[in-house]
Amino acid sequence: MTHGNGTRDDGRLTDVSAVPSGRHAVVVGGGLAGVTAALALADAGVRVTLLEGRPRLGGLAFSFRRGELTVDNGQHVYLRCCTAYHWFLDRIEGTALAPVQERLDVPVVDLARPEGRRLGRLRRDALPVPLHLGRSLAAYPHLSLAERARVGRAALALKGLDLADPALDDQDFGSWLTAHGQSARAVEALWDLVGVATLNAAAGDASLGLAAMVFKTGLLSDPGAADIGWARVPLGELHDRLARKALDSAGVRTEVRTRVTSVLKNGNGQWSVQVPGETLTADAVVLAVPQREAHELLPPGALDAPGRLLEIDTAPILNIHVLYDRKVLATPFLTALGTPVQWVFDRTEASGLKDGQYLALSQSTAQDEIDTPVATLRERYLPELERLLPRTRGAEVKDFFVTRERTATFAPAPGVGRLRPGARTKAPGLYLAGAWTATGWPATMESAVRSGVGAAGAALAALGRSRDRLPDFEEAA
Repeated sequence: MTHGNGTRDDGRLTDVSAVPSGRHAVVVGGGLAGVTAALALADAGVRVTLLEGRPRLGGLAFSFRRGELTVDNGQHVYLRCCTAYHWFLDRIEGTALAPVQERLDVPVVDLARPEGRRLGRLRRDALPVPLHLGRSLAAYPHLSLAERARVGRAALALKGLDLADPALDDQDFGSWLTAHGQSARAVEALWDLVGVATLNAAAGDASLGLAAMVFKTGLLSDPGAADIGWARVPLGELHDRLARKALDSAGVRTEVRTRVTSVLKNGNGQWSVQVPGETLTADAVVLAVPQREAHELLPPGALDAPGRLLEIDTAPILNIHVLYDRKVLATPFLTALGTPVQWVFDRTEASGLKDGQYLALSQSTAQDEIDTPVATLRERYLPELERLLPRTRGAEVKDFFVTRERTATFAPAPGVGRLRPGARTKAPGLYLAGAWTATGWPATMESAVRSGVGAAGAALAALGRSRDRLPDFEEAA
């Protein structure tokens, strides 16, 4: 019996020798980076085998079943400026299932004010940059008039930074904000509101280079750049089912439940990729796996300083899932101040829930809570949701559970830029992909897709194949 496209119950590959001859590439890892690399290589006429150790594709952006529900492991969003992920959605025919809001509109509820719960909004107008956010910022109730004025001046200074300047990577964003007149309140109510969700780090722990890239590209490049998109279906529908369909249509041989144990040059100058019980021969290999796994698989001499991969730290994200017996949130999502709760999303329709409402709380920078017992988290967060969402008072909690991604992203700490390798290694025919590689972006779905395209482009150049069909993404502003 086989699973997917040719994997037996024992995990061994079947009929590998029966695949037609020609230039052959093996992609190790079936997350967004690996799927992207496989599609880009196949589109250029290369024969591709994709190997994934898990029983599914999608990497850390996946779904699972819990009773009658389909649950995402965590809430993932993207922005209109994420041109690579847009391309990926188009390529797998999933764009309509993950639309972008018509215009940026983020409800922000502050629970810390003496006068009680107060609602503000961050939204844009149909005006050129930076006027598109001017009216929203001028009316933003969570900052004083003086703080709003200083935010504007800091934004102009941020826009003037040169993202190609390597010195930005060595500075932390928090110190830069302080030096540019930003109060602790401004950092909490604006800069970290955006930065924590996109970088998975507070301003003081984030590289100025990565933070500047996020704000310049998302808020200061194009009026619609920060409009938010998210999947209206389970992530598995996009990153597994539709991705598999696209891979099959492109002729990619996709093997799940197949873990690679070694990648080595053979005597013929090709690559031998070892999986339990089988050896695949390839002209090119793309390692699209997390940095620690890549370090384990890299052959000697592939990188000048392979130990640097182990210096790229990771950061966790905690996801809290709450099912109520009634509707308690009237908007698709909101974010909050003055409470441990960060972002709350309505996942009712996507999960298949028929009665009540399903909320997902996405908690970035969760180092202090990632191992906290579920019972403790329940005692902490349900009262906070009652403060944040008055309709929860008196509502019955039908289910409460937690998903934990302990290595959700790489930590965007100062200095991380010089640790992130490019797609090419010193071993001809061996390439790296993953959100943690040197894409210029933080650890996002956008970064993962960009890395996959970059690795495929490097491989095609070495294989003498045309790169005309590779997407050409605009660089960060």
